[in-house]
Amino acid sequence: MTTAVLPFAPQPGGFEWLEGEPEFDPARHLQLEMPERVRTLDEFGYTTEEIARTATPVAVTSAFRVLSDEGAAVLLTVARRLEVFARANPRIERSVRSGCHRSKWFRDLCTSSDVTEHFGAIYGIDIAPHPITSQLGHLNYAPSELGSAVDKWHHDTLALDYVMMVADPALLDGGDFEYFVGTKAEVAALAERGERPSADRCVSVEWPGLGCAVAIHGNMVVHRGGPLSVAAERITMVNGYISTDVTRDDQTRHQDLFHVDDPRTLSAEWTRYAAWRAQHRLGRLIEDLPLDLDPSDAADRLSSAVADVTHTVKGLTEGLSRIHHYEL
Repeated sequence: MTTAVLPFAPQPGGFEWLEGEPEFDPARHLQLEMPERVRTLDEFGYTTEEIARTATPVAVTSAFRVLSDEGAAVLLTVARRLEVFARANPRIERSVRSGCHRSKWFRDLCTSSDVTEHFGAIYGIDIAPHPITSQLGHLNYAPSELGSAVDKWHHDTLALDYVMMVADPALLDGGDFEYFVGTKAEVAALAERGERPSADRCVSVEWPGLGCAVAIHGNMVVHRGGPLSVAAERITMVNGYISTDVTRDDQTRHQDLFHVDDPRTLSAEWTRYAAWRAQHRLGRLIEDLPLDLDPSDAADRLSSAVADVTHTVKGLTEGLSRIHHYEL
């Protein structure tokens, strides 16, 4: 199991570490359990061909424990301290990005090899913490007004992540984490008609307690954080991973991140990630390329090997795009 594919990026300028934090201790702060249920993409209506291009056939799991009671208490404290850095974006009213550059405990949780290996076993593939550090430990907080969704219907900017309940779900009235049992194409068609997913095709996750999480194939399963019925503390944390199999599609929509992250840091980390994928794809090409190719086949294989670089150059130069979601 690969726990990292690139060194963790240095702390960007303008960030400072929280003081007085405990040191992350897997033996004290983790309580890793397996989910009771794992749903697959074919259950959601995806075809064999569509699934073959993705990192894993896993779609979403039931909620299961990741943190011990002590670990959950530390995470809640960290999330409360980071709330002062919450900002709005076109999809979420109050969120914190790049918390791993403010809390060393948070960073060590999000990059933990124990947690990475555990989620890799659930996904059934080799994974690593996402090399774009803002994709680690994203925090969402309750909006200021009742009736507003915590997070609009969307699919994620990355393929593999988990959603963890940080605040006590037993104290919430509303604010459900919901997912649609269907494909992205179905939700896109609904959105074009001005409609939203119907309740009979949506599942609200049942949370055993704080410090529990669901593993989700984020860019394939449409989901949201629903509105609260009564004002309360609602905090969730999303941590991102990548498949280390570079032969599969990247599945990451990096360009949306310019709405929420520092463009200089994002540009550097996206470039580094694309270079890592291209390096390994080119290495495979050097090792495995047959010597009896016609020119067009050779060109296609070389183009595929550097597709991530080509896509990244385009994304870095074409300007800001609309952040993607399915709300009106």
